[in-house]
Formats: sequence, structure tokens, C-alpha cells
Amino acid sequence: MTTDLADLLRIEPGKRAKLAKRDPRDASAFPDRKAAEAQSAKDGAAINDLQDKLFAEGKRALLVVLQGTDTAGKDGTIRHVFNQTGPLGVVVAPFKRPSELELAHDFLWRAHMACPARGYIGIFNRSHYEDVLVGRVRKLAPADAIEARYEQINAFEKMLVENGTTILKFMLHISKEEQAERLQERLDEPQSRWKFNPADLDDRKLWDEFQEAYEVMIERCSTSWAPWHVIPADRKWARNAAIASIVRATLEKMNPTYPKPDWNPKDFKVE
Repeated sequence: MTTDLADLLRIEPGKRAKLAKRDPRDASAFPDRKAAEAQSAKDGAAINDLQDKLFAEGKRALLVVLQGTDTAGKDGTIRHVFNQTGPLGVVVAPFKRPSELELAHDFLWRAHMACPARGYIGIFNRSHYEDVLVGRVRKLAPADAIEARYEQINAFEKMLVENGTTILKFMLHISKEEQAERLQERLDEPQSRWKFNPADLDDRKLWDEFQEAYEVMIERCSTSWAPWHVIPADRKWARNAAIASIVRATLEKMNPTYPKPDWNPKDFKVE
């Protein structure tokens, strides 16, 4: 089921994303919630074991890119999919408003600085794709500069892959109605109000423009070496199950192994 699910959710190079035709509430791959949550836990445990081998091997890395509108569930995905993974080999990089130092460099500079070292799983909470999403919708750069960024991103990611980093990209696809409910929850629940940003309401007014920007991003940057996966994200448990399944399958395909020592254990004795 794991391989089939990845194939189902992957946007093949050259194909249209057609987000409007993709149901954000689709849970057909996980018809039973309890079973899906149980499988997610099993996948999480497997991810932990595989990451331990990846860290010990120290030759390759996995980069997980999480991109989505406000409240799409990037934090929740990290919390649930990687909650069993030892902190030693996992690094999360949140991408917020660029600093003055970051703005003084090319737009990919901060992304490259945050990429995982060999042996690590790196998770981008938002990513370099902000520069063709917010940058495009808010017109933060000239149109020709935005246009050039798609191929620059593709080249950047190809370079990472050619140097030992496997890339998984997930677009967390939620509906406008679900976003409204989640934003209201942040207002209603005192312990969640710190997450609320009034600027999110400004972005919400540009929903259609952002959806268009996401479609262009996916269609221009879903490549054979770093394809995009569109994850139905209205149902949090189905979202988590899908991503955990694909991450596990990817690590199993990478097949990291513990290194063999170049010495004989029998030659040593602990006294």
C-alpha cells in the first residue's frame, strides 16, 4: 500500500496539479481512523530505527519539505510523524520572514545553510518555496526574477540529490472551510491564541491567488529527482498516516545500514 499511496499522491513531472479537483478530505487510503493511527505509530517506530541506521552510516541525508497554507498542519505533521524519532539525527528548520542577513544573499542561501548534513533527517517547516509563493502573490520581487526561481530551485535540488540527499516534498492541501475552522479554534482556545497571527487573515483574502501560486510551484518544480506529493490534509490523522507511510517507504528504499567495524570485537575486553 505504501508504494501505491506515494504513486497516487505524487505529481509526475509535466503533469497538472489541479488542486481544485483534489479532495482535501480524501481518506480513501485509510478508511478506518483507528487502524490508520495504529499504522502511523508503527511507521513512526520504523522511521526511528531507519534513522538510527542512517545516522550511523553517515553517508546520506533525507530532506523533508513541508509546505502549505496557514493552519495546514506543518507543526502537527512534524509532531506526529517524527515523535518517536530520536532527536540526535533530526533537525527542523522553520522558515520565517527573512532576516537582513538572509536578504543580503541570494534567495536560496538560507535554504542551503539549513540543509541536513549526511546522516540526518532534515525537515523544512515552510521552505525556499516561500520565494515563489509569498514572493509571487505579494509581488516581493520583479516578475522576471520570480520566473527565474523555478529552474534555479530545480537545479539546487538536483545538486543536493546528486550529493547524497534524498528529497521528499509534501504540499499539505486543506480547504478554505477547514482553514476557517482552525483559525477560529486558535481564537477561541486560550492555549492556542499564541499561534494566531492577524496577518493570516490578510493572506486568507488572497486564497485564490495563493492556490494558483501553489499550482504553478508544483507544476514547475515536481521533478524526477524531487517530486511533489499533494497530501489531503483536512483530516489530520489521514494526513499524518500518508506522510508517515511515504517517509518510511523512502527510508526503506534508501536501505541505510550500520557500518561494520574495521577491527575484531574479540580483540578487546572491557575490564
